[in-house]
Amino acid sequence: MTTDQDWAEDRQRFVSPDDRGAGPLAAEFVALAAALLEANTVADVLERVIRSAKAVVSGADLVSVTLRDPERGFHTPVETDALATRLDELQYRLDEGPCVAATRREGMGLVHETDLTVSEQFPRWAPAAADLGVRGVLAVGLFPDGDAPRMGALNLYTLEGGPLDVAERDVALVLAAHASTALAATQACAASDLEAAQLRRALQSRDVIGQAKGILMERRGVSAEEAFDILRRTSQQLNVKLAQVAETLAARRSEL
Repeated sequence: MTTDQDWAEDRQRFVSPDDRGAGPLAAEFVALAAALLEANTVADVLERVIRSAKAVVSGADLVSVTLRDPERGFHTPVETDALATRLDELQYRLDEGPCVAATRREGMGLVHETDLTVSEQFPRWAPAAADLGVRGVLAVGLFPDGDAPRMGALNLYTLEGGPLDVAERDVALVLAAHASTALAATQACAASDLEAAQLRRALQSRDVIGQAKGILMERRGVSAEEAFDILRRTSQQLNVKLAQVAETLAARRSEL
């Protein structure tokens, strides 16, 4: 897990001395963009985003990310404090709350509540959250805009301090955009790696099947079509994949 100290070190590493005259918000986003380029997994992306959100959104006492899983529904893979996960999971159970609403809202997917003690927007979740010491909340859907499906939400909670203002909402939208782009790139890379691995396995299977056919053609004096039919029938009779039959035959050709 990335700690606050780790993220502070990342900021120093990614922001050059020439850039340190820039404002803190600009420097933070420069560091975040550079850090996201180095992120290789979804977990890396999300850890960097929540630490950056905690640093640049002054009213955010707790930060978490909601992700939508087609099989398990909503879950919280990363947070800055265990209370954030507790607040998120309460929303998942009730099917009500800002992080759930942000994944379903059109446009920018922005959902906010400045005072949960008087909220009418979330009649079941808001009182429970207020009892846990949370005053305000802001959630932004991922992706924050466009036609892409909502994969989740970036959630920011404020405790007994002041509510998140309009400027901080704008910062959260930019953070969500960074997170969405990095997540999409990471998932595309993962899908590409999987596809490449599957292709390699397919090519390897094709090669070994070709070797096995050649052995049968040589040993039994059959055609390529007949050799393949022998492999296919053997695979069915033994209830073993054809590629595995071919691999065994190619590996033990001297014994057969």
